[in-house]
Amino acid sequence: MDTNLKTSIWRQFGASIDYLADTISACPDQLWLSALWDHPDEQPEFAQFWYRAYHALFWLDLYLTGAEEGFVPPAPFTLIEQDDDGPLPERPYTKAELLAYARDCRQKCQATIAALTDEMAQRRCQFSWGECSFLELLVYNLRHVQEHAAQLNLLLGQKGVTTADYPTQVER
Repeated sequence: MDTNLKTSIWRQFGASIDYLADTISACPDQLWLSALWDHPDEQPEFAQFWYRAYHALFWLDLYLTGAEEGFVPPAPFTLIEQDDDGPLPERPYTKAELLAYARDCRQKCQATIAALTDEMAQRRCQFSWGECSFLELLVYNLRHVQEHAAQLNLLLGQKGVTTADYPTQVER
């Protein structure tokens, strides 16, 4: 696969993961367990900062594998995120746990992109929402991470929390 393409994808993906991690770091303890918005069709816990950060990291990790089958997140995380109507995890995850998960996902993402071949990029990936190539799944995954990082960053800003500037790219 073209090295320039892989480098470009990594620089943008890495920046999105870093933005999410910076946003997690910026969340004050008093907002970690607070519902950041009200949604009539959602359990209030799903609007808590920690849960939205976990959601973004869980799917980042899963989508980097390219398949739901056989995927298991690292402890203490569970597969509960795949159950749309299921309960929340037994306890809120800590900032330290989610930042460690973000670091692990970042390394996994960088290694996945570095090892990407044309054959891997074209591999078909099937999920409940549809089917796409692994390359398209990477782009979708990048957008999903960015969406939640920006959402959480905006919500913190609305609560008066100063957050890191949006990174344009990552160098490493």
